[in-house]
Amino acid sequence: MSGLLAVILAAGQGKRMKSRLPKVLHPVAGRPLLHHSIAAAVEAGASRVVVVVSEETKSSVDAHVASEFPSTPVVTVVQPSPRGTGDAARVALDASGEDADRVLVLCGDTPLIRASDCAPLVAALGDSASMAVLSCELDDPRGYGRILRDGSGRVTGIVEDRDLSSERRGSLREVNAGVYAARADVLRAGLAGLRNDNAQGEYYLTDVVAHAHSNGGAVAVKGSADALVGVNDRSQLAHAEEALFRRIAERHRLAGVTVRGDARIDDTVTIGEDSTIEAGVRLRGKTKIGASVLVDVGSVLTDATVGEGTKIHPYSVLEECAVGPRALIGPFARVRPGSEIGEEAHVGNFVEAKKTKMGKGAKANHLAYLGDGDIGPGANIGAGTIFCNYDGFTKSVTTIAEGAFIGSDSQLVAPVRIGVGAYVATGTTVTQDVPDDALAISRTKQENKLGYASRIKRRLAAKKK
Repeated sequence: MSGLLAVILAAGQGKRMKSRLPKVLHPVAGRPLLHHSIAAAVEAGASRVVVVVSEETKSSVDAHVASEFPSTPVVTVVQPSPRGTGDAARVALDASGEDADRVLVLCGDTPLIRASDCAPLVAALGDSASMAVLSCELDDPRGYGRILRDGSGRVTGIVEDRDLSSERRGSLREVNAGVYAARADVLRAGLAGLRNDNAQGEYYLTDVVAHAHSNGGAVAVKGSADALVGVNDRSQLAHAEEALFRRIAERHRLAGVTVRGDARIDDTVTIGEDSTIEAGVRLRGKTKIGASVLVDVGSVLTDATVGEGTKIHPYSVLEECAVGPRALIGPFARVRPGSEIGEEAHVGNFVEAKKTKMGKGAKANHLAYLGDGDIGPGANIGAGTIFCNYDGFTKSVTTIAEGAFIGSDSQLVAPVRIGVGAYVATGTTVTQDVPDDALAISRTKQENKLGYASRIKRRLAAKKK
């Protein structure tokens, strides 16, 4: 036997979440709770991962595992009934076979766990220890299982808070973080001998520590209190997420990114060096930010790709789109799914682009709706322009060729093409293709009636009396 097997306990019903979504799949900083535990185990050296789930959650967890861990052997196994953590670990080992000599056990609802918390436990296994427990000391240990030690300081077991006498409850401050490493043979034997004579009538994994004490020795490795943070309700979820956001921001800062104030960056986001993420920004999903990018105050990016040197001015919203290098977006711009904003292109204040391509240097600087468009390099879209792309039944494309100029307050009724270098006069409604180098104009003829303004005013004033 060889290798490290990771067991993730994720079969809890999560009733306190009050949600149809399984607890371990609730998102925290862009990833499900369960993802963080699996990732920590894999980074700590696990060659295989077994996730213990309930029958109700198996299909959902399987879908996430297949999507996010395609190259890692991660399998799920069902715990038929909720009989405690010890029973869940036994189910996992029964399903895993005999090809691992060490086992790492984590919970699926502890998103702050890191490989750096797990690795020392695995390293502690040896001639003097067959099991290692992650522990920490708390000023207020209420609710946590306590580490028991003998007169020589050796770990002899763990007792749950609810099973402590009132005298011992106040004196024991070293608590169990719920993360374990053990020799597989010792863990199997300890699980086989578990009894459920406790306040909950469950089989406690913690009781295996007493077995390990008598069979090779048990040790407690003191770690960070962060590793204790579990999620059982929406309030705990929010607190855990805030801690993760702080970690993620610090990680980017150390990698050469300026992150200011309360910016929130999902764990799935990548950012290039010398970029600046201002306060109030939200970077979500699989957003990718290039080098030397400015994302200014209040902007929200979801699954967006942003090229090097681009500036996203305040309060812009980008979703499922791509922005090329050195582009200018906003302020108050919206770039919707399917849009591709080219190199050095401008999408200015109060401009909305939906499923629209803009070529290099194309500009729409003010107050425009660009829906289902194909805009060539160097084209200019004037303020108040609307691509009339929907007739109530189908969406049609507006094509604007290279170097075309669209005057302000124009309506382009798709499908329509504006030719190379063509000019659409201000206030024009375009319903037919405009040839290359042509001028399109559809204004009604202006008529000035001299002295008529005062006559209108007198008539209107008389009506008001």
